[in-house]
Amino acid sequence: MINDSQKWMLLIATLLVSVLLYLLSPVLTPFFIAALLAYLGDPLVDRLETYKLGRTLAVSIVFSIIFLLLTLVLVFLMPMLESQISYLLKSLPAHLNWIQRELMPALAARFDLDPQAFNLDALRQLISQQWSSSGSNMLNIFKSISDSGLVIMVWLANLVLIPVVTFYLLRDWDILLARVHELLPRAKEPVIKKLVVESDNVLAAFLRGQFMVMIVLGIIYALGLKIIGLELALLIGMLAGLVSFVPYLGFIVGIVTAGVAMLLQTQDILQIWPVVIVFGIGQALEGMLLTPLLVGDKIGLHPVAVIFSVLAGGQLFGFVGILLALPVAAIIAVLLRHMHQQYLTSSLYDTE
Repeated sequence: MINDSQKWMLLIATLLVSVLLYLLSPVLTPFFIAALLAYLGDPLVDRLETYKLGRTLAVSIVFSIIFLLLTLVLVFLMPMLESQISYLLKSLPAHLNWIQRELMPALAARFDLDPQAFNLDALRQLISQQWSSSGSNMLNIFKSISDSGLVIMVWLANLVLIPVVTFYLLRDWDILLARVHELLPRAKEPVIKKLVVESDNVLAAFLRGQFMVMIVLGIIYALGLKIIGLELALLIGMLAGLVSFVPYLGFIVGIVTAGVAMLLQTQDILQIWPVVIVFGIGQALEGMLLTPLLVGDKIGLHPVAVIFSVLAGGQLFGFVGILLALPVAAIIAVLLRHMHQQYLTSSLYDTE
């Protein structure tokens, strides 16, 4: 049993760690990103070790694959997204003009509304002014960045630090876990190990499985929207895939944004039906194939808990809090299930 002094020491240590995380959050970001990449890559390293490869060689292979994929994304995907954002900004004034001239009068006549309530001239002028002055704005941005040499140095240092820390964490991951295991109290070691295994199952299912589902869904949505001729296919498809970690959120966000974009692009309401078909196929594939195959039923995190944990983590600790939100939420979910089981078998629950 833990005595009162040990409980106070544990509470003080927890508070100190929380305060340190809060104070050091600006410099901890590259370390947490590296830890996340190492956690995702460790199973691949372990798999390669079963083929009689050394740990360092296996880590080098996985490390190269991870950063090759990230480089390919930056080289090929980012310019495509930038061109679509540029197209969106250029076409917005024309779309707003069509809404003001054609769509709003029809809605006003249909629902007996005041057409003057839908005056978009001010918004259209603002967008046109911002787009025409974007070149000077970019010059101002680059000037402000160039004047902040320390900010650039910190950013570059973090960018270089992530792959270095990732490599060493991947190489020594099993050693670090073994050292932590040695520090566990022997009397509590079976219970702690059981909770850690359950937490790892939840985290692995969510971070690895759900991440793959998000990527595949983004590709499916983007390809489907491209086939039906939507100009913003990649941008909307990736957005829908990115937010699909919450069930049905990717479907809702995607079908609404793609439907509006298709209506503005074609000015034909019947063209929304191909959008509905694309997202219907994607949703069916997610429910019947992707989630059962890649995630399974191990997550145990309610969608509301996922949303709240991400928002709360960002509010408390910024970007570091966002990185920590889901792992902490998964661990808390496992602890709450364990406490629930303990309560059901306790004398407090069964008072008879």
